[in-house]
Amino acid sequence: MSSHASIATDPFSAREFMRDGHRVRYRLHAPSGTSLARPVLLFLHGSGECGTDNLAQTQVGLGPALLRGVVPFPLLSVMPQLPPGACWQDGHVEDALAAVDDACTHAAGDPARVALTGLSRGGYGVWQLALTHRGRFRALIPVCAGVTARASDPGLRVAALDGSQDPWRDAARGLHEVPVWMVHGALDDVIPVEQSRRMAAALREAGATPRYRELPGLGHNAWDAAYGDAALWRWLRDILATGAR
Repeated sequence: MSSHASIATDPFSAREFMRDGHRVRYRLHAPSGTSLARPVLLFLHGSGECGTDNLAQTQVGLGPALLRGVVPFPLLSVMPQLPPGACWQDGHVEDALAAVDDACTHAAGDPARVALTGLSRGGYGVWQLALTHRGRFRALIPVCAGVTARASDPGLRVAALDGSQDPWRDAARGLHEVPVWMVHGALDDVIPVEQSRRMAAALREAGATPRYRELPGLGHNAWDAAYGDAALWRWLRDILATGAR
């Protein structure tokens, strides 16, 4: 990796580096006040934040929550951006993980304490990354997430489960040891709530104890409530305090 930018004073510092001959850009939220290695949260944005400005991904979901000060512990937040029309698969997954490595190296992140969250398109990405890089993440927070493709967008799916006869069961068998906190709006008309209901049920059948919060009266925007929930952050703080599962 090369061409590292210095960490600026902006609340979401812009960083970039070269990986396999192409430039990777992301945003970093690094609270001050400690020189110790901090736990890391990788955030995967949704469809509306795809682009090339390296900014939109900070403006929906996790970014506004960080600016409101809802996170009660020093958390290093890594926010990559998908190009238009892309999904969190293949090379985009590897770029996101390389951004985590870059943040750990240059902003005092702890590579042994990394959690993963994402909303909508990024919620699909949570399951994709967790399945293709098992053991990398200490906790998963998928928000209004899905597993199987919609007819209107067949590319939006968890590609790691292609060919599975029961993708929820197979995903749960691979991830049942990882703490999960799921959130979905009961009236979601973009990604049906049944996606999260089936995943929560499959995890329980696999022996896990996922936290599943279904929000009555809410549609697709479950992220404001999810990232504004103090209980979620206490749960994540306790998991990442020691790395215990």
